[in-house]
Amino acid sequence: MDRIAILIPCYNESKTIGKVISEFRNELPDAVIYVYDNNSTDGTAEIAKKAGAVVRYEHQQGKGNVIRRMFREVNAHCYLMVDGDDTYPAGSAKDLVRPVIERDADMVVGDRLSSTYFDENKRPFHNFGNSFVRKTINKIFRCDIKDIMTGYRAFSYQFVKTFPVRSKGFEIETEMTIHAVEYNMQVENVVVQYQDRPEGSESKLNTYSDGFRVIKMIEKLYRNYHPFAYFGIIAAILAAISIIMMIPVFATFLSTGLVPRFPTVIISGGIMVIAIFMFVAGFILHNLLSKDKIDFEFRLNQVQRWKDEHIRHEKNAALRQGRQAGSMYINDQR
Repeated sequence: MDRIAILIPCYNESKTIGKVISEFRNELPDAVIYVYDNNSTDGTAEIAKKAGAVVRYEHQQGKGNVIRRMFREVNAHCYLMVDGDDTYPAGSAKDLVRPVIERDADMVVGDRLSSTYFDENKRPFHNFGNSFVRKTINKIFRCDIKDIMTGYRAFSYQFVKTFPVRSKGFEIETEMTIHAVEYNMQVENVVVQYQDRPEGSESKLNTYSDGFRVIKMIEKLYRNYHPFAYFGIIAAILAAISIIMMIPVFATFLSTGLVPRFPTVIISGGIMVIAIFMFVAGFILHNLLSKDKIDFEFRLNQVQRWKDEHIRHEKNAALRQGRQAGSMYINDQR
């Protein structure tokens, strides 16, 4: 098991990947650098190999798919994830991994938005989107994450091995953030400097399509993590529509004793039944979520045992190697 693993997902980053690997090796010389190539066509993988990184491949396109494979294959006490586009400073690497190693933090967020992001980033819609997503998530999930969509983060072994990656693309950062918040994991923010991509390096993020996917992911995660509130809102809207439709019918009935508009009554009743079903569904899903959060604590304990076993096996292997080396030295002296 590595002490620190630096994870770099890459797609056509030949202009910057060599520099990124060199700078992070200088900052964290004892870390193992993994570059996961996602079908690059510009020689990114070859440059990374020459720079001394461990290069692996993910053939399903999308950053979420790359991170799923990274988290599945790499074992480390601390993980540092960074993009290969040279927009994040290697000088902040120690500040990000320190809370994981020294204080057992589960996720450390590299906060660009509190420093130079809005000055360096030349894409105004990206700036607006980051601010909108941050405010929306902090509001509806009642948290205080400074940068939701940053690609510069550190993780604990427990987080990596219990995080169920479901996203395929750039919405993965949003999913990580909400997962950590909802399962009461220790999250810390570290302010980092941001610099825009160097000339000739192009962003793979599509402002509109990926922005829409992020918004869709927020809606999906809110439904999954707050089902009672989500379905309760729908139930309340449907119940209000049903009551509004019934008011004139009921007023006519009180004044004449007749119910002249049976189709309205039937539709109104049907909408009210759906509203009741929505309310009950939200209640049931809320109870299932509560049980899942209890089960998650058991999964965390299981992962901790796996980590302890890894450490114990490594210590035993080191002791065996030490004894064998000692025996060989004694035999040589004889």
